[in-house]
Amino acid sequence: MQKVSVVIPTYNYAHFIAEAVESVLAQTFPIFEIIVVDDGSSDNTEEIIVKFGDKVKYIKQNNGGVGLARNTGVKNSGGEFIAFLDADDIWFPQKIEHQIQLFQTDDKIGLITTGMREFYQKGKTVHIYSDGKNGWCAESLLLLEPVVVGPGSTTLVKREVFEQIGGFDETKELHPWEDWEFCYRVAREFRLAFLPEILVEYRNHGGNGHLQIPRFERAMNLAFEKIFNDNALEIQKLKGQSYGNLHKILAGSYFQNRHYGKFIKHSLKSVWLMPKNISHFLAFPLRRFRRSYENKSA
Repeated sequence: MQKVSVVIPTYNYAHFIAEAVESVLAQTFPIFEIIVVDDGSSDNTEEIIVKFGDKVKYIKQNNGGVGLARNTGVKNSGGEFIAFLDADDIWFPQKIEHQIQLFQTDDKIGLITTGMREFYQKGKTVHIYSDGKNGWCAESLLLLEPVVVGPGSTTLVKREVFEQIGGFDETKELHPWEDWEFCYRVAREFRLAFLPEILVEYRNHGGNGHLQIPRFERAMNLAFEKIFNDNALEIQKLKGQSYGNLHKILAGSYFQNRHYGKFIKHSLKSVWLMPKNISHFLAFPLRRFRRSYENKSA
């Protein structure tokens, strides 16, 4: 039977981490080991993990970011497969079992992600993510198309694949975009697979990095700068489309948060790089009017 190591990086998530660990212990597929890497927490994380006894290996290090924490966990693991779970997320019981079954169908697959339910702390569903792609997906990832979902907690990757591509980028400023950048490097060398089944619950709260839009913007730009430093023709030919889609995503994020000046800025950049995006942005004034009308009617 394949050995699966689970790495859980955490930073001041004592109030969530027990639920995350319990969801791993509840897996229908036997888990070889659970490794919690405490990235310099100042709360009572250690006290909570100690209660699990020898079911969990606990490592504490100085704060270095989630990329470093994940890499530390992998270096201290012994499984043939590595799964990552963020400390505030939850797995459904058959998550690992179904991913292992899919790995057994194609030895060219390097990494598998799954569908995901995003929820508020009180349990209300925010969104269901069940769109992804299978096969050679590097180009689609670079164009920011829906390929992988929530790779921080949905990923199961072969150890040999993780080691071959060099693990996670440990640049702290890349957070929360290090998951995508990691998957992109895997996709350049290996096939990806996606299970649309909802097997992960992603907690939406004020601490989620992607909700901090300026930080998210800096991280995305940093990831793109790293990738487009590669002068390979197949990468450079996608640069305009990739940045056009990046600005499209940022414009939408700023619009949703009522930062209309930045919405206009990124909309113009997106249309300049990809003129066909203009139809997407022309619909935004209608959305704003509809939102205003709905608020007045409520």
